[in-house]
Amino acid sequence: MGRVFVTGIGVISAIGNNAEENLKGLRNCKTGIGKAQFLNSKYADELLFGEVKLSDQELHSLAGNFDIPGLTRTELLAFMAFREAVSSAQLSEEELKSFETALLSGTTVGGMVEMEAIYADANTNTSPSPYVNSYRSGAHTLQLAKAFGLRGYTDTMNTACSSSANSIMLGARMIKAGKCKRAIVGGVDSLAKYTVNGFNSLQIFSDEITRPFDANRKGLNLGEGAAYLILEREEDAVGKEIWGEIRGYGNSNDAYHPSSMSPEAVGVKGAINGALQTAGISPSDVSYVNAHGTGTENNDYTEVHGMNQIFELVPPYASTKSYTGHTLAAAGAIEAVYSLLSIKHQEMYPTLNWQTQMPEFKSKPQTVFVANAKIDHVLSNSFGFGGNCSSLILSKV
Repeated sequence: MGRVFVTGIGVISAIGNNAEENLKGLRNCKTGIGKAQFLNSKYADELLFGEVKLSDQELHSLAGNFDIPGLTRTELLAFMAFREAVSSAQLSEEELKSFETALLSGTTVGGMVEMEAIYADANTNTSPSPYVNSYRSGAHTLQLAKAFGLRGYTDTMNTACSSSANSIMLGARMIKAGKCKRAIVGGVDSLAKYTVNGFNSLQIFSDEITRPFDANRKGLNLGEGAAYLILEREEDAVGKEIWGEIRGYGNSNDAYHPSSMSPEAVGVKGAINGALQTAGISPSDVSYVNAHGTGTENNDYTEVHGMNQIFELVPPYASTKSYTGHTLAAAGAIEAVYSLLSIKHQEMYPTLNWQTQMPEFKSKPQTVFVANAKIDHVLSNSFGFGGNCSSLILSKV
């Protein structure tokens, strides 16, 4: 099986509308979490969110003003990151339309961002709203394929917060299996009343900017965004700018609880060990960990507990959710892009707002920006509801 390289990236989040702006935000250690401007929710004034700083109208204009009725915020965010990734990789129209180009995208919110329209369409005998074709989980994937002329294999992943990490994993495996030459992989989620209400019922929101891995952590802030990576076979990437290699991947489901991970870190260990095994590297080879780090009591304890059982000396680790909020299905892809930026520029991006060490562990997260670091392999963790845990190893070429 050949190697799989990343030849293009695109990202939009609370800290920037493209890869360059996101890099600047990471380097400046500046959070994008604050009061929401565009979220239609009674909690918009009470809670903090990692909201993209663009209205739907501005997103539609920047994404290309496609003449497609009923595009939701989810789809507009996806269009933004997708367009940048394709441009970054300099994919031609012929390559995009090739049957050997796959599109794999993850989401949890999808068209549910338009909950009021869904309710109205389900309870009316009149003409449906423009959003009637956007409610399905895979709607944004189909809209991307239609707008950009893709004809190859398409699929939509929904494994909660590990969705886009799993799309990256599947894309790399398909290329190695000879099922396609290239894969456009990633994911998207937008802030929505549906998820805000749902997470509020779990009582895991923080009333301040999240502080992952802090002994006094209060919970998470929801965010939104999208990211896509262009994966290509090594032989097709000759002469192109290479951001890194998808070296390893692992997935494990502990099936412990619908919204919590096993306190024994069964899923965490399974995912990380699987990624190390497929990458063919030892735990000591990992330079840096982009942790899942949601700032919740269960996740942060379980993740560090799992790493302590794998690494003799836990490498530097940090959670970039303190910049973007928890972007749900988009988190794995956004953080894969951040891992590639870390590799490309040999930098470590710290956890923000950390103050107090967790009493259960000796290790603590990276809390300062480090330039001129030596980074060969980054472990990127994404852990979803139901114990669906996925880990990626992204490596320097």
